[in-house]
Amino acid sequence: MQIKCTINGTPYTQHIEPDLLLIDFLRELGFLSLKQGCDTTNCGLCTVWVDGNPRLSCAILAASVQDRQITTIEGLEKEATALGQFLANEGAEQCGFCSPGFIMNILAMERELVNPSAQEIKQYLAGNLCRCTGYVGQMRAITKYLKVVSSRQTPEQIPEQREGDIPCKL
Repeated sequence: MQIKCTINGTPYTQHIEPDLLLIDFLRELGFLSLKQGCDTTNCGLCTVWVDGNPRLSCAILAASVQDRQITTIEGLEKEATALGQFLANEGAEQCGFCSPGFIMNILAMERELVNPSAQEIKQYLAGNLCRCTGYVGQMRAITKYLKVVSSRQTPEQIPEQREGDIPCKL
């Protein structure tokens, strides 16, 4: 079957098998930031946006994105790089394997929620697993990033947070 969709602003027309998963379709096209870490839709590594909404690409057939807009982290390079720097500054990137899916969800949350509480952040990111960190650094990085984005402050203007200020588990 033939599929037409737009990925990161570029139109694609491809012949696919009806049972091809979106993650496999995108990886075949060279979008290698997508990872498959669980085979059970529980890790969040394969997160993409379909029409602006975060979706697990390992749980969607490629055929279902006919005439839809797909966004991968490669299509959000500037925002992803900025957020990645916050994660790195807080020591929260560790091996980086989970980072693309995690960043995709944080950027989606930024667009959806206004001034989310720590609990709302945890709920939004509950499906993202990281096996390297204790989530404390990630929460610090997310909080600082959201403050900078919402207030247009520079990172240097954000007051330092103490470790006890944010619960340590997502």
